[in-house]
Amino acid sequence: MSAARVLVVDDSATMRGLITAILSSDPDVQVIGQAADAMQARQAIKDLDPDVITLDIEMPNMNGLEFLEKIMRLRPMPVIMVSTLTHKGAEASLAALEIGAFDCVGKPLPGDPHPFGDLAEKVKAAARSQRKYIISGNKVAAPSAANANASSDYRAGRKIIAIGSSTGGVEALIAVLQKFPANCPPTLITQHMPHTFTKSFAERLNRLCAPTVQEATDGARLEIGKVYLAPGGERHLQVVNASSPSCRLLDREPVNGHRPSVDVLFDSVAELAGRNAVGVILTGMGRDGASGLLKMRHAGARTFGQNEKTCVVYGMPRVAYELGAVETQLPLGSIGEEVLKSTAARREGSE
Repeated sequence: MSAARVLVVDDSATMRGLITAILSSDPDVQVIGQAADAMQARQAIKDLDPDVITLDIEMPNMNGLEFLEKIMRLRPMPVIMVSTLTHKGAEASLAALEIGAFDCVGKPLPGDPHPFGDLAEKVKAAARSQRKYIISGNKVAAPSAANANASSDYRAGRKIIAIGSSTGGVEALIAVLQKFPANCPPTLITQHMPHTFTKSFAERLNRLCAPTVQEATDGARLEIGKVYLAPGGERHLQVVNASSPSCRLLDREPVNGHRPSVDVLFDSVAELAGRNAVGVILTGMGRDGASGLLKMRHAGARTFGQNEKTCVVYGMPRVAYELGAVETQLPLGSIGEEVLKSTAARREGSE
């Protein structure tokens, strides 16, 4: 594959230089141009036809979100947003992911020894992506009364749901959780995301979905109608205590290069819940979660994977499928309904 051709857009000359230097150190990435604002970027896109754009969220005249909307409407292509690691930056980044950005990275703090971390890998994944950048123009909406009523006959059994996701996971998780009723089974999620983003993401999911969504806290008991999102970048999320299942936040080194790791969550669910669990692996780079999902399947859990056509990056689900960890592979739009079918009390014969 030829080198990924990138346009760097940022109003700061220092930041443009830093991003360019980091990307140019990878032989499979070629920075073909820079732009200081949306007007320059628009012309550069026409002249240079990049494979990928890195786009600053906070820019003068037209901010990154406004420009991203125009890109997705007029010339859809992979865009990686560059954001400050603040609450405001997290909210903007999540909005960008819903608009159609491929991924987001945080701007480095002073003294950061590894600024922008895996930006080059994300750029290459964006360039390889099979995703069709077609935006319908419809915003993600909160569940309607009709949707809530459609699930009013659902009764949760005694199962636990565990979900893992990475690149593309914001949109994917919204799509899955918006199918869940307010009385869904206890659900735990590990999404690869910076630590400053997950609190805002949990709040956003809580507004958009019928169940109660919260950032997981150590010792929180699992309850019907609640979704627990692993805090990003700090500790792993596990489920413990078979007699009264609850969340445990574990201080441990990264696993598969990630903290929190999907494998750590899935391993704990396989051990604690066995056949009384459902595992789901969604879009993402790498292989995190594949071996844990296989353990869940061997323990008797139902397991689902997102199919290639609907993945932003068919990485984690592909590895899981090739390992034999995925019992059923489905398009994103069908996963929520199938998970509910496999967890309903009437399926288990329980009340």
